[in-house]
Amino acid sequence: MIRIAIQSKGRLNEESTALLQEIGIGIDDSKRKFLSKVPNFPMEVLYLRDDDIPQVVSCGTASLGIVGENEVAEKGLDVRVVKKLGFGGCRISLAIPKDSPYEGPQWFNGKRIATSYPRILKQYLDSQGIKAEIEIITGSVEVAPAAGISDAIFDIVSSGGTLVSNGLKEVEKVFFSEAVLIAYPNLSAEDEQMLQTMLFRIDSAIYSRDKKYILMNLPKESVEAATKILPAMRSPTVMPLAAEGWCAMHSVVEEDGIWDKILQLKAIGAEGILVLNIDKIIP
Repeated sequence: MIRIAIQSKGRLNEESTALLQEIGIGIDDSKRKFLSKVPNFPMEVLYLRDDDIPQVVSCGTASLGIVGENEVAEKGLDVRVVKKLGFGGCRISLAIPKDSPYEGPQWFNGKRIATSYPRILKQYLDSQGIKAEIEIITGSVEVAPAAGISDAIFDIVSSGGTLVSNGLKEVEKVFFSEAVLIAYPNLSAEDEQMLQTMLFRIDSAIYSRDKKYILMNLPKESVEAATKILPAMRSPTVMPLAAEGWCAMHSVVEEDGIWDKILQLKAIGAEGILVLNIDKIIP
């Protein structure tokens, strides 16, 4: 049985749980404990604070973990980053008081910077040749300048609303992060096989996102033009209809821009267009 560590609460918990459920690993979150068994997959789920996950995976207490890439980089522990998962996106940025003039990173020379990410910050400062004092704060970093603790902050930014409400402005976007699947570096053969099974399912789930299945009837002479409008995974499926000179075309397309494609299809004679959701695609 393989063990995976995920965040105990918050948005990353919700999105991690949703991903596991999407790939057929049923988690009953209403009956959640610190350590829960999955009823339909040989897996245990360990619920932890996000900053503890890299540690438990690096020492093998959990074979796998889903955690923000920022936490992996900050801890600097020996884990294998297996896959980026496409959710939980954020950035870690430098921010200064909104009224302070800013002309570049050298502004931070000799300044005090409050952060919960001293390792990532130091790497950035060193890369820029900046000498600054790092003040380590574990929470409410954004209030540090107003409290006189620091001249600037280095913290996670999503929308930027928290910075504005605390009289700050974002000046340098330093580290971009998203949720990643991490693994213990020396997995047993059995756990490695379980990981590959999960990756097969995850790849299918991610590949299926933002895609639609489209079906239509159209004149046979329009097939070539329709194929150019709807480039499929390999090629669209075309089947003759009982009506002379007509056929049915099926294809998988990206959801982005689909309304423009539908107008182009209508213009070449397509009728009875159906657009359906896709559950899974196996590449």
